[in-house]
Amino acid sequence: MRCGKGHEFESWFPSFEAFEAQQQRRLVTCPLCGATEITKQLMAPSVARGGREAEPMSAEPVAPTALISPDDVELRTKLRALRTQLVENSDYVGPSFPDEARRMHAGEIGHRSIWGEATAADARALIEEGIEVMALPPILEDRN
Repeated sequence: MRCGKGHEFESWFPSFEAFEAQQQRRLVTCPLCGATEITKQLMAPSVARGGREAEPMSAEPVAPTALISPDDVELRTKLRALRTQLVENSDYVGPSFPDEARRMHAGEIGHRSIWGEATAADARALIEEGIEVMALPPILEDRN
């Protein structure tokens, strides 16, 4: 594309008719100066031609980029260790966690460390009943 002031820029339209329709409505503007007098230039599409070899890619290694900060790595490591310690030193009771916690609180069964699943509503109800519960820290890698 080229505007009336000589600025050249690229743009894509699904068809020549689409370009013309947008140009007539003055929707095509120069990104540099805002001019609406735009002409379409000849394009040279990238077509493979015989006899020419592709330019070799750079052999320089790309420096790795950390996706999370060192502080986040340390925090995740500590949370993983905490979760591992809690899980290894308690009994898994699965979805019956709220019932088991209530039975222990009522003295129906012996006290021990347990873990399992509970909905937010179940956890809230347990806390309101005076039963101490806490959520285990999630292991983010388990979800990816």
